[in-house]
Amino acid sequence: MRYDGLIYRALNPVYARDPLSGAGAAKYGGRFNRIGTPALYCSLEPDTAIREANQVGTLQPTTLIAIHAAARSLFDGRDEAALATYSSSAVLLADPGWRERMLRGEAVPTHDLGVRLIDDGFAGIIVPSYAKGAPPAALNLVLWRWNEDPNCTLRLIDDEDRLGRL
Repeated sequence: MRYDGLIYRALNPVYARDPLSGAGAAKYGGRFNRIGTPALYCSLEPDTAIREANQVGTLQPTTLIAIHAAARSLFDGRDEAALATYSSSAVLLADPGWRERMLRGEAVPTHDLGVRLIDDGFAGIIVPSYAKGAPPAALNLVLWRWNEDPNCTLRLIDDEDRLGRL
């Protein structure tokens, strides 16, 4: 599938100088990427991005950015039939225990799915938001390949170079 339009990231201000690096996800891992694999966790709406970035505890300082995305070769994580071809399901994607398993060094099925999708040439996956309080229609776009990959180009919206002034 394709997505052309705005996406939003709410990130730790530590990464604000290079908001398209994927370094935070590579350092800590995420639902769809193992530690060591860069990823950009984005949302299709700003409020969803803020919920996603602040899932644990009280709202922390957060930098919200907008990005224009032209992405092809996306996997639709809402499609049960497509998920089944990867021995996955919507229930598995939504499993809240992924982080605890990762921290214990155990296998995380959504990491395995991410690896398989990357190997099959997907630039990313569109999935529902699993953040507490997110409305049912809230969507995320998780990218593993961008800008060096012709299937996914991103352009940071920062016309006034505000991030460059940090």
